[in-house]
Amino acid sequence: MSSTTGDTAATPSTVARQLLERVRREQPTEAHEQTLAAFDEDALAEVRTDRRTALAFWLNVYNAGAQLLLDRRPELFESRWRFFRTTAITVAGIDVSLDDIEHGLMRNRQSKYGLGYLPRLARCGFGPAYRLPVDPRIHFALNCGAASCPAILSYDAETVDRALDDATEQYLAQHVQYDAATDRVRVPRVCLWFIGDFGGPSGLRAFLRDYGQVPRGASPSLSFDGYDWTRVPRQFDTRE
Repeated sequence: MSSTTGDTAATPSTVARQLLERVRREQPTEAHEQTLAAFDEDALAEVRTDRRTALAFWLNVYNAGAQLLLDRRPELFESRWRFFRTTAITVAGIDVSLDDIEHGLMRNRQSKYGLGYLPRLARCGFGPAYRLPVDPRIHFALNCGAASCPAILSYDAETVDRALDDATEQYLAQHVQYDAATDRVRVPRVCLWFIGDFGGPSGLRAFLRDYGQVPRGASPSLSFDGYDWTRVPRQFDTRE
């Protein structure tokens, strides 16, 4: 298809990365939004069939869409129910909300209220072929504009797994506190909200061990910090 961004070979993944970069630089985004909206199903073939491509694509689309929504309709953030369900961006002619992207697609149609154990009843415009297997690392990469959200990075298919590992490691290092004397660990609230994504409490402990937050062989009791919902837009990673 012809691209309104000036690159006739632009792929959805490229446009999504460019859109997020323009959001970061506070440059006009309308042409990239229009291009993203104008793609057809054929153009999204790799998003449907390749996990890494889809993972990077939807991470970038979510984070760009969230920042655009925060900029254009900041009042919605006071009613989070509306904020997460309002159309944030249009992809291939389909309007999607942040909830559609995170829970309908990136969490394989899981409910946001079921601790990671219940299916999501609401449907989004994209069918089952677009759904990704649950990957708990996305919870340390998606930024909705709250103070407790992780920093925003740009992702590409070739390096998305390594980048997600780095983002997860950085966020956990900042927000996890392990007390060896009591064998107790305090973890971010998001780990409770989606504990099923980690495989339950035992899976979460294994996850923390894998990322060096608790010692090998330890099985600490879990406690969960609160979540700071103060609106803080534009939390881009300063290392980029």
